[in-house]
Amino acid sequence: MDENIKNYKYGIKSTLAQCMAISGVWFLQIELGAIVMVPTIVIGALENNASKDVNEFLTMTSEEASWFASLLYLFTPLGNLLSTLLLDRLGHKKCMILTNIPCLVAHIMLYFAENIDILYASSILMALGMGFSNAPSLAYAGEVCEPKLRGALTSALNIFYYGGSITLTTLYSYNMQWRLTVLITTVFPILTIIILIATPDSPIWLLARGKHSKAHRNLSRLRGKVSYEKCENEFQEMVRYNVPSNNDEQHHKENTNIWKQLLEPEVLRPLRLMTIYFFCINLLCGLPLFPYLVVILDTFPGPVNVEWPIAYVIIPSITGSIMAVFLIRKLGKRVLTLFTSSVCSICYILIGLIGVYFKNSKSWASWTVLILFLTTTLVTSIGMIPVSWTLVTEIFPAKCRNTLCCICLGVHFIINFFMTTYYPEFEFLVGFFNVFTILGIFGLFVCIYFYFCLPETENKTLQEVTVFFKNNQTPNQNIFSQFIILIRFVYQDYVNL
Repeated sequence: MDENIKNYKYGIKSTLAQCMAISGVWFLQIELGAIVMVPTIVIGALENNASKDVNEFLTMTSEEASWFASLLYLFTPLGNLLSTLLLDRLGHKKCMILTNIPCLVAHIMLYFAENIDILYASSILMALGMGFSNAPSLAYAGEVCEPKLRGALTSALNIFYYGGSITLTTLYSYNMQWRLTVLITTVFPILTIIILIATPDSPIWLLARGKHSKAHRNLSRLRGKVSYEKCENEFQEMVRYNVPSNNDEQHHKENTNIWKQLLEPEVLRPLRLMTIYFFCINLLCGLPLFPYLVVILDTFPGPVNVEWPIAYVIIPSITGSIMAVFLIRKLGKRVLTLFTSSVCSICYILIGLIGVYFKNSKSWASWTVLILFLTTTLVTSIGMIPVSWTLVTEIFPAKCRNTLCCICLGVHFIINFFMTTYYPEFEFLVGFFNVFTILGIFGLFVCIYFYFCLPETENKTLQEVTVFFKNNQTPNQNIFSQFIILIRFVYQDYVNL
């Protein structure tokens, strides 16, 4: 298998062709990055009549602002469900084109909005577009890239995502008119549609539809228009990857039910792993804290201007995302995950301890907690966040990978919604700095889980990853089971005392 990978050396033309192929996915990420920042500028302009535009007539209360922001996450899983129903039938390319329509309509509605109900409707449309786009774009990026480039090119999605966020906020900072800002950003979905029209379909999806000749032709195009003979090894690897769901008729008949497929080892193990991974991202990467960023930075007793909270977070995020493109191929996803999760856990625990026990030492504690917080933003952008988007594109088998991508991303947004919604109650219950201590302690247990259960998928073909989960336990599974049994015995002894 490794020999086949070495024979995939196509040259610089192949790399450029793959970059061109997923450029539509990259532009889609710019659009999504802009969308998530729309509530920030709209609420900042309209809540309690805060707009600096003398021509602005619309205002919103704090409760209306909360609903406007939360709807963006509440309806995202519904978009994931819709893509689950259409992805296998329409394919990645058509689904990615369709996802721009509600986003484009939402931006136009925002520009002409005359009441709060229209703002709510536009937020729902943006949420549907976000949810609908994630699975097709990630699955497409994972399928069209060759193994040695998949991690680097997929991790680059974060760069464009944060680029979209900072572009929107910069435009608003320049003109201070939120309506004009959202109107200008309609250029993103328009450009994305134009690029996607010229994008080739995924060869793996074409094979699943029985279009072998077109799949071979598209693979040749994606590898720099090489000869069929030069890409024959990789094409046959893709054919074998699709065998369980297409050519093996008996196996296909036995596994048409998605619920039965979830019980198979090559499906259940990666699904469980990705569900836990997305939960850990929300736990350690600060995603639920983002809407409260101004309050958090203000609570840190640091000498910072809280009017620039977005820049404090986005700049380290972009820096980390750029570093991830180069490091993910050299170090692998497993090492990056273990490193970033452990660093974040330690930083969170230190923030909590400094905030509780050294709250009066503002001369040094103020800067320390801020630096620790920004460190977590940097390292998660290097590791856990880009690795998660790469893993979800490659660890599921062909027969149900589109469906499972949608399920995992839906779970991710549901977890994000609940953790974001109930963060204020959790903070009130345990205290502001104790939130970081608790998250950090949970993060240490997360490191232990990833050490025992997360395999290395870098430079592995999709077929190799599927065979690994089908035929093997996850790494050090026996040791992990013994560790759990040991904890159980210790707990029972403690209870008996």
